[in-house]
Amino acid sequence: MDRQTIDAALLARMFVAGAKNLEAKKEWINELNVFPVPDGDTGTNMSMTILSAAKEIPSLGEPAMEELARVISTGSLRGARGNSGVILSQLFRGFTNVIKGYETLDKLVLCEAAQKACETAYKAVMKPKEGTILTVAKGAADKALELACEDECPMEDYIAAIIAEAERVLAMTPEMLPVLKQAGVVDAGGQGLVEVLKGAQDAFLRKATDYQMEASEASPGVVKISAQTEEEIRFGYCTEFIIVLDKPMTEHEEDAYRAFLNSMGDSIVLVADDEIVKTHVHTNDPGLVLQKALTFGSLSRIKIDNMREEHQEKLIKDAARLAKEQAEAQSKKQDITQPEEQGMSIQDKTGVGGYAESDAPSKEIGFIAVSIGDGINEVFRGLGVDCIIEGGQTMNPSTEDMLNAIDSLDYGTIFIFPNNKNIILAANQAAEMTEGKEIIVIPTRTVPQGITAMINFVPEAGAENNKNTMIELIDTVKTGQVTYAVRDTSLDGMDIKAGDYMGIGDSSILSAGADLDAVVSEMVSHMVDEESSFICVYYGEDVAEDAAAALSARLEETYPQCEVEVQNGGQPIYYYLISVE
Repeated sequence: MDRQTIDAALLARMFVAGAKNLEAKKEWINELNVFPVPDGDTGTNMSMTILSAAKEIPSLGEPAMEELARVISTGSLRGARGNSGVILSQLFRGFTNVIKGYETLDKLVLCEAAQKACETAYKAVMKPKEGTILTVAKGAADKALELACEDECPMEDYIAAIIAEAERVLAMTPEMLPVLKQAGVVDAGGQGLVEVLKGAQDAFLRKATDYQMEASEASPGVVKISAQTEEEIRFGYCTEFIIVLDKPMTEHEEDAYRAFLNSMGDSIVLVADDEIVKTHVHTNDPGLVLQKALTFGSLSRIKIDNMREEHQEKLIKDAARLAKEQAEAQSKKQDITQPEEQGMSIQDKTGVGGYAESDAPSKEIGFIAVSIGDGINEVFRGLGVDCIIEGGQTMNPSTEDMLNAIDSLDYGTIFIFPNNKNIILAANQAAEMTEGKEIIVIPTRTVPQGITAMINFVPEAGAENNKNTMIELIDTVKTGQVTYAVRDTSLDGMDIKAGDYMGIGDSSILSAGADLDAVVSEMVSHMVDEESSFICVYYGEDVAEDAAAALSARLEETYPQCEVEVQNGGQPIYYYLISVE
């Protein structure tokens, strides 16, 4: 093969092939997670991140390099989930910032793009840690630089050498991170990056692989509201499409288009850039909506669903609900004076104490929290959280989920509580992409930290003082989570068998064994010290109320100096979520 450059059409095939290879390997990559928990999701997060961009590519036809670069960058940034997904999106962001200025890519351009990719990704992480996807990316970029000017190294060999170096560095990650060596695995994020590169290489070599990517379906949004009955569906047709713009929309045109959509229905989601506009609306007249959209350009990927029919047949009930739920807060901005008779849902805007906004005391700052479980959601609502993004350990919300939530709130300043260490980067990325609002991300790593932050919010203190107070106080909260192991492993000095219960602390596994009560008791014993005065237990959906009450009694007897509170959290997978302060 004598191909020495890569044009936009070939790069598009390479990117899609990389995405599909990662998608095929995601479960295997999930199993590389150090902690043997049932929600290890590095492969899933990375796959969903890259697919959010790859599924846009078929609508481009024969794209120019600049257009392809924009779709890869924007799609992956907005679709980024989890730390690994955010870092992957930042690698693409840096890479595309270079290639967008060229019609074809040779070795020198690829080298420059690889350097920029690493630089951008490293800057996105506050405290970069070696032995991760960052290290693998840097190894690949260093090899690209080393061989870029060697005339005797054709493009085929150049790509192969870069991937071989990435694999070599990946194999070394257990020596860089002791926790990887102890678990007997390589870094999952680094493995995901290698699979992307291998898929791209297959496309370059024209291997007989299916590189076609189906057009994207409605993404499984994670902002939840209560299920709606058939009679409560005011607008019957879920209408989605993409406008390929004849010319960029002005700000005035975009505002006018959004106002038109609001006049035609509800559940509006509008994502626009200079070349395309993604539209989602629930309406009773999709024909008029499409006619209006045609005044801005041509339409593609039109999808119209009869939601009443779907509800009756229950074939895609969840998809219809999620599409409606994702944009519920958008419609609330236009009309928040008609509360639903059945009560406020968890995504509905609420004030302090759970008031509907029309009744709540006025405030100038909005709040978004990531949470899961009906009981925990109610706690956040009662504390004044305006919008809950359902997610956490079992599903990391994307940057776009964060952006949609931000867009749904009419506050100039908005606090976000990620409540999971694997969601903080996505929240930070959403903050950076938001214009016209001050977004303050409080780096809460657990739900109890988020609750503590909200409890200590003082409206009169101002945003900056509250930020500093919250950050200081969340570090005083110890959190333990009890789940089960999905595989045998040796970690933190313990031999853990598949099916064992595990008590996981803020930084390590604190207890493990076949007896749930014993595991919980040992975990709490590592968390309570002489300064502890309060223990809060949130029991999950798989725990009976009387079992939780029995645990509360044991804790009160064992730690008489501590006040013990028990609440039904309703969280999945995790039997208990326990905080100690």
